[in-house]
Amino acid sequence: MADNDDVPFNRDFPLKPGVAEQVRPGVRRVLCDNPSPFTFTGTVSYIIGQGKVAIVDPGPDNEEHAAALLDAVRNETVTHILVTHTHRDHSPNTARIKAATGATVYAEGPHRASRPRFESEKHSPESGADRDFRPDVEVRDGELIEGAGWALEAVATPGHTANHLAFAWPDRKLSFVGDHVMGWSTSIVAPPDGSMVDYMASLDRLASREEDLYFSGHGPEIPQGPRYVRFLIRHRQAREASILHRLAKGEADIPTIVRAVYIGIDPRLTNAAGYSVLAHLEDLVARGIVATDGDPVIGGRYRLANGE
Repeated sequence: MADNDDVPFNRDFPLKPGVAEQVRPGVRRVLCDNPSPFTFTGTVSYIIGQGKVAIVDPGPDNEEHAAALLDAVRNETVTHILVTHTHRDHSPNTARIKAATGATVYAEGPHRASRPRFESEKHSPESGADRDFRPDVEVRDGELIEGAGWALEAVATPGHTANHLAFAWPDRKLSFVGDHVMGWSTSIVAPPDGSMVDYMASLDRLASREEDLYFSGHGPEIPQGPRYVRFLIRHRQAREASILHRLAKGEADIPTIVRAVYIGIDPRLTNAAGYSVLAHLEDLVARGIVATDGDPVIGGRYRLANGE
């Protein structure tokens, strides 16, 4: 959710839906026509390799996008389908591509909440989860997935979702980072599937790796990836400080905090902003800095633990 200018966002992404564009040797991308405040211009699927190829994130339940992907790999063989995470804008088209190609599906595993479910789905952005998704091969952190002329390392990056993976191509010093890092906006971290503790740890992990070019699930590629990640880390630290600054003025509920912290936010993103605040508050409560009655929930009231 892009709401201030402390991160060097890049919203210049002229790629048209359905057009296969080669962006690096062995890397093509195809944009799905599903624009929204959450998806920017749409979901980006990637084709890796040549001749025998992998498709990363086939996208939402969208026949036109599946046809565009299959057209892009005409006279080639799709051997692998890789899924970064099971949100409905990334994984549902997997079934179409698998049916058309017979490719093997690789992902971390089915959707799951990272902690006990406190919220009803109808109120949480987590209702965007693809609960029907099942990979053929459940990939674990550090495993190598190899194809013709490429080898990708699965890098566990929970935070945006509990089952989020990045797929790093160490030989090329590039990584397919899904929705964990996006060049056009910050990522939504919505409990119970999202976790701010996990998200921050995953940012640290990416920043310490050698891959320098990121290909994201939405928007343009991100050069100098680790440097950009450090901007995101500072952004989250500033967001936490803003939440604490508001609570220093007295107890508040999440809508009050959102109004104080997200100045000028697109009204369509207000609900999602509330869940990102909840993710910060969960972390602050766990660290003993903020207090609430019972478990941290979207409808709770929050105060500084020291009573100030």
